[in-house]
Amino acid sequence: MIRFALGAALAALTAGMAVADDHDDLTVIHAGQLLAVPGEAVLENHSIIIRGERIDRIEAGFVTPDGAEIVDLSDDFVMPGFIDSHVHLLTELGPGRRFNHFTMSSADLAFDGAVHAERTLMAGFTAAQDVGGDFEAIRALRDAIRSGDVPGPRLRISGTSVTPTGGHGDINGFALDVMHDFESPTACDGPANCREAVRTLIRGGSDVIKITATGGVLSDTAAGVERQFFNDELASIVEAAHMMGRRVTAHAHGVTGINAFLEAGGDSIEHGTYLDDRSIRLMRRNNAYLVPTVLAGVTVAEIAASPEAANVMTANQRDKSLSVGPQMLDMVRRAHEGGVTIAFGTDSGVSRHGDNAREFELYVEAGMTPMEAIVTATINASTHLQMEDDIGTLEPGKYADIIAVDGNPLDDISELRDIDFVMQGGEVYKD
Repeated sequence: MIRFALGAALAALTAGMAVADDHDDLTVIHAGQLLAVPGEAVLENHSIIIRGERIDRIEAGFVTPDGAEIVDLSDDFVMPGFIDSHVHLLTELGPGRRFNHFTMSSADLAFDGAVHAERTLMAGFTAAQDVGGDFEAIRALRDAIRSGDVPGPRLRISGTSVTPTGGHGDINGFALDVMHDFESPTACDGPANCREAVRTLIRGGSDVIKITATGGVLSDTAAGVERQFFNDELASIVEAAHMMGRRVTAHAHGVTGINAFLEAGGDSIEHGTYLDDRSIRLMRRNNAYLVPTVLAGVTVAEIAASPEAANVMTANQRDKSLSVGPQMLDMVRRAHEGGVTIAFGTDSGVSRHGDNAREFELYVEAGMTPMEAIVTATINASTHLQMEDDIGTLEPGKYADIIAVDGNPLDDISELRDIDFVMQGGEVYKD
C-alpha cells in the first residue's frame, strides 16, 4: 500500500511537471499575413506556435495558450528568415582592404566577422554560407554562432578557396618574396596536389568546398576571367570532395571555366557572368545551382566608375569591374528564363554587409516576380545549403527562424530592405 501511494505520488508529480513543461518556453506569433511556404498562398490571421527553438504547429486564428509569450505581428507580413548563399563575413571592400593579409591577424578578422554577422542577421538573413576567407577566423566565428556566443546567421563555411597557384584566391600583385610568405595554403597544381587541398579543408572542418574555376574581378592580376584549372585537376577536386561527403561550388565568371567545371560534375556556380546556352543545359543536367551575386557586379561597377576608385581598387581591378560587373543582370535574366535553379547570394563583403536585400530588387529587375525572388532566398537556398529539413519554410519541426516587415513585399520588393522583426531559433533579435 505504501509502495502504491508513493508510486501514485511520483506519477502525479511527474504529470504536473509535464504540464508545466508543456507551457515552458512557449511562444506564439500572431501573424496578420503569413507566407509560411514561399511559392504558396499567403495565409491571413494565423498563429505560429513555437516550442523552444522550433515550430510546433501553425493554426488559423489568433490563439493564446495559457502561459505562452505572445508576439503581436498582426499588422505585419511574416516570412521564413532569408538565406544568403554567398558571403564573406570577415572583410568588406574599402580603402586598404587588400593589405588585410599583412595588417590583420585571424583574431582581428574574427572580430570584424562578428560585427558583420550581426548586421547580416539584423537584415533578416538568419542563415548564410561563407565561401572564402581566413580558415581559422571563419571557423571560430561559425562555431561561436552555433554555440550562441555571437549573434549571426546559421553558418556554413568553405574556408580558403582551392585555387591554382597564382589564380584568383591565391595572393597576387605584390613583391615575389612577399607572395612566397603569404601564398594560399590551398593553392594547388596537378590532380594529386588538388586532392590534398580538398582533404586538408575537410579535415579542418569545411562544410563545402569552394574552388576558383576562373579568374576573378578583384584579384590584382591581368589574367582575365576565363578558366584556370585543367580538366584532370577539376575532376580530382570534385571526386575527392564527393567521396568525403562535400559538395563543390565554383567561383566562375568565364564560360570556359563554367562549362569545364560542370562537365567535371560540379554542384553549383557562383557568379556565372558569361554563361551560355550550354552552361544552362549542363546546370539542368547536373541539378546544379546558380548563385548569381548580381549585387557584387553592380557594386564593383559603381565603385570603379566613382571618384574614390583609385583608393579602393588597383588598375587591374578597375578594368575588370567595368567590363564584368554590368554583364551580371542580363546573365541572371537568361539563366532564369532557361530554367536554372537559382539560390540567392550576394557576395557581401564586396557590397556592404547588411545591404543583402538589394539583391532581391535586382532579381525582379531581371524578370523574376517578387515571389520567385523570395523563393531563391528560402526554399532554393535551403536546399542548396543542404539544410532544407531545418530552414527555408515555416513548418512544424523546423527552426523558428522568422522575419517580418510592415508592408507587402509581393507588391513592393523594396520592403525587404527594411526588416522590422527578426527571430532565430525562437529567440527575438530585432523587434
